[in-house]
Order: sequence, then C-alpha cells, then structure tokens
Amino acid sequence: MNALEVRAAVSLALVYVLRMMGLFMVMPVLAVAAMDYPDYSPVLVGLAVGGYGLTQAALQIPMGMLSDRWGRKPVILFGLTVFAAGSFIAATADTLAWMIAGRILQGAGAIAGAIMALATDVSRETQRAKVMAVIGIAIGFSFYLAVLAGPLIANSWGLSGIFALTGVLAICCMPLIQWAVPTVGMQGSGDVLPQRNQLRRLLVSSQLWRLNLSVMLLHMMITLLFVQLPVTLVHFDMTLESHWMLYLPVLVASIIGLIILMAIGKGQTPRKVVMAAALMMTVAFAMLGAQDHARWVVVGAVILFFTGFNYLEASFPALVSSIAPAGEKGTAMGIYASFQFFGAFIGGVLAGVVADHWTPETAYFVGAVAASCWLLVLRGLNEVNRVKRVTFKWQGSAQASSELGQALNEVTGVQETTISVNEGMVYLKVTQQFDQDAINRILTRFSAR
Repeated sequence: MNALEVRAAVSLALVYVLRMMGLFMVMPVLAVAAMDYPDYSPVLVGLAVGGYGLTQAALQIPMGMLSDRWGRKPVILFGLTVFAAGSFIAATADTLAWMIAGRILQGAGAIAGAIMALATDVSRETQRAKVMAVIGIAIGFSFYLAVLAGPLIANSWGLSGIFALTGVLAICCMPLIQWAVPTVGMQGSGDVLPQRNQLRRLLVSSQLWRLNLSVMLLHMMITLLFVQLPVTLVHFDMTLESHWMLYLPVLVASIIGLIILMAIGKGQTPRKVVMAAALMMTVAFAMLGAQDHARWVVVGAVILFFTGFNYLEASFPALVSSIAPAGEKGTAMGIYASFQFFGAFIGGVLAGVVADHWTPETAYFVGAVAASCWLLVLRGLNEVNRVKRVTFKWQGSAQASSELGQALNEVTGVQETTISVNEGMVYLKVTQQFDQDAINRILTRFSAR
C-alpha cells in the first residue's frame, strides 16, 4: 500500500474501533447495571441491549444509497452526529425507557456501508483487500477490547459513563473522517453499496437467504447471551468489575479455537466446519440452560460459544462475497448487514420476554432450540469456492457491452461478468488464475466502439 492508502486504512480502522467499542462496551454490563433504574424489567433490559439493532437494520441500506448521492464524508459525519446524540441521551437517562430511546437513536447512525465505500474510493483495486483486512481486524479487536474494558469502566463511572464516553469517542471520529482520510472522487459502487433494483432478486436467492437468516440468528444469539450471562455471573458472587477475569481467558481460548477451525478449513469455508461451529453454539446454550450454578460448566459453554461465533462472524461475509453476483456485492452485503442488526434487536427482545415470563435458564434453552433449527437451514448451504472480485473502468455503448460481456466470459479464470454502462464500470468475479492481460486487451478493443 502507498502512503495514501495506509493513511486511509489506519484512519478508517480507528474510526471503527472508537465507534464500535462504544456499542460493544455496553453489552457485558447493561443487564446488571440496569437493575438500578426505577423502571427496571427484563423486557426493557432486552430492548436496551438490542434496541440499536432495529434502526441499524432499517437504515443501513438507505444510508449507503444516500452516500452515493450526497457524498461519503457528509453521510458519515451526519451518522456520527446522530450516534453521538443518542449516546448522550442514554448517558443522561434516569429511566430505562429514555435509555432505550438513546440506544435507538444510536442505531440511526448507520454508516457501515458508507465507510466501506469510502475505503474503496481511496484505495487501488490491487490494494483494496489489504485496506479491508485492516478494517476487519480493527472491528474484531474493538469487540475483544470492549468486552474486557466495559465492566471496568462501568465500575468506575457507571453505565452513564460508558454512554458518555461512547459519545465523546464518536466526536473524536469526526476530525479523522474530515481531515485524516483522503478526499478523492467516488468510484463505481455496484460492488460496494446497495442498488435498489437488485434488492428483490438477491433477497430470494436460495443461498444468500440462508446466510442472511444465519447472521440474523448469530447476532440474536450473542445478544441473548449478553442479556443473561452477566446475571448468571452475579449468581457466582462475581462483582461486575471482576467479570473481565472470566472474559479474558474465555476470549483467549476461543481465539485458539478459531485458529484451529480456520486451519481445518485450509483457508476455505467448508460447510462441515460451518456446521461444526453452529453445533458448538447449540451445545453451549444447552450447557448454560442445564448448569446448576456450576462455574466450570459456564466457562466451558462460553468458550464453545465464542469459538463458534468468532468463526462464523469471520466466515459469513466471505461467503456472501463469493456467492453474490458480480457488481452486486454491495446490495448483498447491505441486505446481510440489515439482517445482522435485526438479529441483535430480536435477541434482546426475546431474551427479555422469556426471562420476564419464565427464567434466565429458559432463555438459554430457547437459544439452544433456535440454534438446532439453524442447523437444518445450514444443511442446504452449498460448498463455496472463494473468488476474487476485480473492477475496471470502461466507457462504451450499450450495444457494445453485450459483445464485451461475451468476450470477457471466454477469458481464462473469469467466472461472471456484469457491465454497468451508466457507471462506466465492468465488474468481474474471477479465480486466482485469471488472465488480466487478456482482459485489458479486450477492454481496449471494445472501448473504441
């Protein structure tokens, strides 16, 4: 990567870390800290944990589309402003109802798609995967750091302190976006941002809907877990500020498990490993529901859960990217992200309702049943080979685009071609052995038409 791309990657990764840490820090502490509010109830706690997911799910695609019209940076800055406002409302809330309002407003700052589009704008095709990898690592790092730091910060400053810090971190992101990230012209967005005319077809795709449903269930389960797990730990006489002492070894062990699963997959994402990871989460919930205040059972279950979760969280986006048609990855990922955040909302509501009417252990069993049904959905998932996506600029007529597509599809390594005459872009799905020189010659030949 050149200096411009390194600057962009580091700046955008830092924005993700600062923003996502605020969202994640709340998860391991809210269920316990919320007991101090006068209108406390398990249902309201579930809404407070998952409430942000509802507006994130609803606005993820529209905000991405707006960034094509208004520009990346204005949309991102607007989203950060809304997110910060929601954080400060939650910080000053003296009831759970007001905190829920703040959380819902936090979710309205849905800028993930616009940030990824900005990363695409400021990077060359040959270096784009590296830029995205830096951002992806930052997201994972922010989750681990937040789970460990959340209980400690809550002990010192309380839940309102976490929300206030979240708002301050969001404000700190604004100078990074405005001045640290380079400003360049927008690239073709078909493989980056959602396109309205593609939504219906991709929603009913037999393989993509399985992944969309899978990520919804995945985030439903982690939200359900974090609504109940902190309360379970309190029953072991673990104070909130000491929860990190359990989370740290659990996260280290789950990372080791993730490495083992990835080694078994040998760089691919075979269905059997996906099924194994989902089975781990099923067993984990069953263990949590059956545990009779046995700490070793809880620790073992949470290690199993996070091993499976980490693997699937890293693997599903790659599967969506491989399955989505050329030039339509942006739409596929927008739909995927909407299902992801909607799953967080469902998980919070479900956990709260079940705990309110029955017991926390019942909520764990609900997670086990949902995960068992999920295994049936995953059985219909086909084996997928990883592909590479490349984009080329091409100016030509609509008449020439048909012949161009036929010629490109005959090139060695080209699996799929999509040509957008309006954008002046050619989107290709290719294998690692594709003949780029042949593609360049064809593009040059047809550009004269």
